[in-house]
Parts: sequence; structure tokens; C-alpha cells
Amino acid sequence: MAYSVARLAWRNLWRHRNRTVLLLVVVGYATLAIILFWGFYDGFVASLLSSQGRYASAPVLITTTAYRADPDPQNALPELAFRSDIARRPRVGAVAARLTFPALLRSPYTAMGAQVRGVEPQREAMVSNVPAAIPAGRMVAGPGEIVLGSELARRLDVRVGERLVVDAQSLAGPQALGLRVVGIVRSGIAFVDRSTVMIDIADARKLTGVATATGLALDVPFRAERPTAALLDTPGVLPPGVRAYSVQDMLSGLMSGIEAKRRSMIPMALLFSIFAAVTVLSTVVVSVLERTREFGVAAALGLDQGSLAWMVTLEATFTAALGLVAGAAVGYGIDFLLSRLNLVGPLIMSFYGNILKDVALGDEIYFATSVAYLGWASITIVLAALFAALAPARRLRRLRPAEALRAP
Repeated sequence: MAYSVARLAWRNLWRHRNRTVLLLVVVGYATLAIILFWGFYDGFVASLLSSQGRYASAPVLITTTAYRADPDPQNALPELAFRSDIARRPRVGAVAARLTFPALLRSPYTAMGAQVRGVEPQREAMVSNVPAAIPAGRMVAGPGEIVLGSELARRLDVRVGERLVVDAQSLAGPQALGLRVVGIVRSGIAFVDRSTVMIDIADARKLTGVATATGLALDVPFRAERPTAALLDTPGVLPPGVRAYSVQDMLSGLMSGIEAKRRSMIPMALLFSIFAAVTVLSTVVVSVLERTREFGVAAALGLDQGSLAWMVTLEATFTAALGLVAGAAVGYGIDFLLSRLNLVGPLIMSFYGNILKDVALGDEIYFATSVAYLGWASITIVLAALFAALAPARRLRRLRPAEALRAP
């Protein structure tokens, strides 16, 4: 009996083709909107974190737990012999040593404190986007040179070719070094242009007295930061007291805000499902009112009110399911395309570049894909079936065949 009712419900969908197509479009649109909504949001967050890693820190940074807790150069890596083994690990494209320390920058006109990053010039461009954002001058090529962010250079009132002094507290006492400005970073990202200071790692070692580095920055593929860091943290891979931190770990405060924002967006996503389910419900209610005589004939032929109610519920469920499949196919197709082609990033930056300049976000923004999005969209089916069972199906359970046959 249940099979026959299901077949009858399926046939009824195509007997009322216009109504069915309308519902398919509504549910498909809601499903498409949900998938694209989460695909864009998760992709934007992933792109933001990746950009933060490339501009502000590193996709993955290997450092000591002591330096993580207290970023003092004396908590630097004990040795660098293990870097060759790290470079051969899966997903690791390049390894660049960094020595970061606080210093005082003195120009002929003023002095400012800053975090100085000692880098390996040839390798830094493999793990960071900053060396590619130097329109004036060039990247550091060796000892005796320094690169500054454009805003920092403006405050110090120095230009390419001019000199300034870097004062630092070495392990052996105060040290100073005169360096020539060879490049000005102008990334369009306020934080980067305001704080970037890069020198050769050999000069950084002279200024700090540290023979190794405070960290190893790793180049890893987009969205592979956490898995790579977890793999490197496997016992026996890194020396004692040394850990690999993904950009998500290093930006834990930002991640907390992102997770809170994601939770606040859940009601917005549910609105799409409720909208689609209510549309299905209203259409089914109208359908029941228009088909009263039809239901009366079916009841007179032996189909009881419970079966009629079940049939209407199945009609709503089938329609929502078909709309879900159609919307999911289109939604995941667009998500897949935009997860590989940077079509959205330039568009967003052209409109909102000034608003986003305080965020370390480049012009590469990709969508994300996840099976979880289908779970959110499936709520439409659940709500549509529930609403149909509570309203029109309940009305049919009280149907009297004799009165239904006299309906116009």
C-alpha cells in the first residue's frame, strides 16, 4: 500500500507540471543560495588566513614553544640541521629561515621602534608575498641592505638609497648597524606598509648575537596549513621543544572571532531553508484546496484519509528533494569552478579595496567546497515534509468523501 501511495504521489507531480516546476525553482534557488553562501564565506576566510600567512606571518612556522610564549631572540631555535629533513616532507615547497627581533630604527630626522625580520633573500620570496610588493627599488640581496614598508619609510622620512641605523639589544650587549634602504614595500595593506622591516639574516645575527633563527617559515599549498603542521608535529620529526604552528594557530584570536561570526550567520542560512519550505507549504495548501473533489473521488474508491495525507506529504518531500538535487548540482558546480579560478577576488577588491586595506588580504579569493553545505540545504526537505504533514495533510485526515465530491 505504501509503495502504491508513493507511486501515486510521484505521478501527481507531473500531472500538475507548472506547480511542480515552480516549486523546483524555489527549492533549487534556496539550495543554490545556501551552498554559495557557505562556499563564499568559508572560502573568504581561508583566503584571508592564507593571505595573512603570506603577508604577516607564514603559512606554517616552525619555532620553539618558548619563543611562541615569549618572542625574545634568546628563545631561538637551538639548531637548524633538521631543516633539510623538513624540506623533503610532503606538501612542503620551501623552507626559509627568519630571525625576528625588536629594534630601534634611526634616520637623520627621527627614530621609531619596530620588529625587524632577518631573512634569507632568495628563499623569502618563496614563503612570502611581501618581496613581490616592492614597486620602488628591490628586495634585500645581501648584508648591508634594508627594505621598509611605505608608511614606515614616510614616518622615518627616508627614501631608496638613503641610510639609517638599526639599534638592537644583543645577547652580548647593545649593537648598532648602518644599513642602506634598497626597497620600499607598497602592498596596499595598511599593516604591511606600516610595519615591514626586512634585512639580511646575516645582519640580524650580528645585531642579536643569535647564530640560528627564531623560526623556519614553510611554503605549503593553499588550505594545507593545518594538516601540514599536524604532520610535522608527529613525535620524532622536530627537535624537543620545537613545534610547527599553522597560520590558524598563530592567529588564534582572529580564528575565535571568525568562529563566533560563523555561528551568528547560521540563522541567516536557515532563513533560506525556511523560505523554501514555506513556499512549498503554501503551494501544497492551495493544491489541497483546489483538489478537494479529486481527493473525494480517491477516498470513494477506497483510499483512506491517512493514505491521502501521506500522499500529499510525499508530494512535498519529492518536490523538495528534486529541487535540492538540482540546486546542489548547480551550486557545487559553481563552487568547484570558483575554488580554482580567481574570479571573485579582483571584483571584491575593486569595490571594497579601501575598506579591506587594514586586513592582510590580497586580491586572490577562492570559494570552498564541503559536503556539510548539503546538510544545511537538506533542512529544506525536512521542513517541507514537516509543514506538509502538520497543515494540508492534517486537513485531509478530516476529509469527508461525500462532502468532498460535492466540492466545486
